[in-house]
Amino acid sequence: MKKDEYEVNIGLPEKDREKICTFLQKLLASSYALYVKTHNFHWNVTGPAFYGLHLFFEKQYEELAEAVDEIAERIRALGFFSEGSFSAFSRLSFIKDETDVLSHTKMIKQLLEDHEALIRFLKESCAEVEKLNDGVTADLINARLSVHEKTSWMLRSVLTTG
Repeated sequence: MKKDEYEVNIGLPEKDREKICTFLQKLLASSYALYVKTHNFHWNVTGPAFYGLHLFFEKQYEELAEAVDEIAERIRALGFFSEGSFSAFSRLSFIKDETDVLSHTKMIKQLLEDHEALIRFLKESCAEVEKLNDGVTADLINARLSVHEKTSWMLRSVLTTG
């Protein structure tokens, strides 16, 4: 990972900051992949629930757009450069791309699986970040957990038949 030319002296050793940034870069890539997928589903959703799902997906991708900016800026604050190319995101993301046009139910199921994968990743990483004494990144993780858990609940609720 490429770091800034000037020394960062924020009370976290460089090796710890680099470890945190490696996690954040994977989070950035995976969040961006989910953003692209959600935006794709927003454009291509069809069916009787089109209008509601179109707006629902729009709200989700707008939130993800803000999140990727916050994650990338945290990497920069820790003294490293964010990788922002499609090739880097493709290599680092654990969220898989979708190229087919799916039914709205399959779209919702796929988004639910992706949000839950992000939740698991964030929960695994939070304890490590806290051990490294990086409260700011831990706060970012907890904020992301809250969003992904709420979105997962909403997606599950849409799938519930009654």
